[in-house]
Amino acid sequence: MFVLITGGSKNGKSSIAEKILSAYAVPGYYIATMEPYGEEAEAAIKRHREMRSGKGFVTVEKYTDVGEIVLPQGSGALLECVGNLCANEIFSAGQEHPAYKILRDIEKLSETTEIFTAVTSQVGSDGVSYPKETMNYIGEMGRINSGLGEMADVVIEAVFGLPVVLKGELPSCL
Repeated sequence: MFVLITGGSKNGKSSIAEKILSAYAVPGYYIATMEPYGEEAEAAIKRHREMRSGKGFVTVEKYTDVGEIVLPQGSGALLECVGNLCANEIFSAGQEHPAYKILRDIEKLSETTEIFTAVTSQVGSDGVSYPKETMNYIGEMGRINSGLGEMADVVIEAVFGLPVVLKGELPSCL
């Protein structure tokens, strides 16, 4: 099963994804995509590691090319976060248009797992025009999120910490 969790910043997306992954009796892998750039990113990474501590997840830090990750057949995975992955592919790896590559990589990962959860962010809904590079990122995220929404069995939007089902059925663990 593939569950996509979307929503605004600090709305409980990660908590929902972790609950879903934890509900399965399979080895759980937490694919962390945040590159440690600067003090703010380092603090966020530290906070996320502390939040995951003791939950039994094996952390795999992979900032680009997530399709290269080989997970055991029948395991579970949580990809955190698609927005970071897209930014890394554009700005670190120099992929100007990484949407289709990211979609292929995520599809490959999800096919080997019993449960795959991906956390993404809603961007571009503010109607503001940004510099060219940012508008490219927003466009790529729109393509990625649309593709993931089609691919996923369940799509959940986190709203004030509450899971709102947009596609499929709410997992019983929520």
